[in-house]
Amino acid sequence: MRMATFNILHGRNLDDGVDVARFARVIEDLDVDVLALQEVDREQPRSGMADLTAVAAEAMGARSHRFVAAMSGVPGATWMAATGGESPDSAAYGIALLSRYPATTWQTARLPRIPIKVPVYIPGTRRIIIVDEEPRSVIIGAFETPLGPLVVGNAHLSFVPGWNRRQLRRVIDDMRRCPGPHVLTGDLNMTPAAVRRWSRLRPLADALTFPAHGPTRQLDHMLTDDPGLVVTGVHAPEVPLSDHRPLVVDLERRS
Repeated sequence: MRMATFNILHGRNLDDGVDVARFARVIEDLDVDVLALQEVDREQPRSGMADLTAVAAEAMGARSHRFVAAMSGVPGATWMAATGGESPDSAAYGIALLSRYPATTWQTARLPRIPIKVPVYIPGTRRIIIVDEEPRSVIIGAFETPLGPLVVGNAHLSFVPGWNRRQLRRVIDDMRRCPGPHVLTGDLNMTPAAVRRWSRLRPLADALTFPAHGPTRQLDHMLTDDPGLVVTGVHAPEVPLSDHRPLVVDLERRS
């Protein structure tokens, strides 16, 4: 079974913007069975008014998929935190989880948000910026896979140190309400050492994913509490979109 997590930067190529057909080809070429996406647009002018979750689902042949909005409206206009009550065809931005295998249950949750603007130091620039942190969500799906039942959580955590640890603990608590085994994946905005320490889960992949051209850090992760999952391959290929590389992991079950 092949799983991947990918922060898609709303399908954008840093040089020439969004090409929805190119985005579909990238997803098709990854050839994954379970896919976690972050920074996903729906009905946004900057991404051609496309539902990128639906585009990805068709490209990979997904039987089950779910999009969860973190923000609703259009950037620069009616841009606000999503409430969960938005109509299915409204403009939004968030995360998605897709699977070629049937889902038995879905769960979503809003993660704790910093209630005030915070100063953040930007490495390499010697600058501090004031950030109004965007809302964050988690989506959890339970799937019937060839490796057995599997609960998969997808999250895009804050880049503010300390706050992302609090969000990580919340995600793990939410996942463990579902009978395991569990796999947590996503753009966690933390180092591998920090993720291991605060999640106490076993990492499935060690690969540099950011920035996309000449990556120097791993911000994207896949972890599990299942001792029977065996990794047979890890890839972080350079693809013609986003500022992250996808993290692709091939898995088998120990007999």
